[in-house]
Amino acid sequence: MGYYTTVTGEIRIEPPLTWAEIKENPALPETAGGRSECDVHLRIDEETVDTDEGQLTRKTCAALVPAWDDSFKAYHLVEHVQEMIDAFPGHTFTGRLDCEGEESGDLWRVVVRDGRAVKVTPRIVWPDED
Repeated sequence: MGYYTTVTGEIRIEPPLTWAEIKENPALPETAGGRSECDVHLRIDEETVDTDEGQLTRKTCAALVPAWDDSFKAYHLVEHVQEMIDAFPGHTFTGRLDCEGEESGDLWRVVVRDGRAVKVTPRIVWPDED
C-alpha cells in the first residue's frame, strides 16, 4: 500500500525555462507517464503571439508543481526537486511545497536554500496546561 502525502504549492523558476530547455525533460506532464515515479512536474505556460508568418504558441515553464492533484507517495520529492534544480543551472528556484501526511501532525515542507532542496519539519510546541 504505502504512505500517502498531500502536496501543495509551487517552486518558482526565474527566469522561466524556455521550450528548448524543457522539451526533452521527463518531468513534462505529457511525457511523465514514462517516469511515473517523478514527484514534480514542470508547469507549462502557453502564450499565443502574432508573427508575420501567423500565430505562434510560445511555451515556457515558470514553476515546479506537485505531480498529482491527489495525495501520492512522495518518497522522493526532495530528490526530484533537486534533480530539476541541478538540470537547469543559471536559473533561480524559490518557493516551497507544503506536505501533509496521513498521520495527525505529519507536516513538512520542501524549500530551496542556496540552490539546494531541503526538507523542513516544524517544531510543534503545546502551551502549558493548568
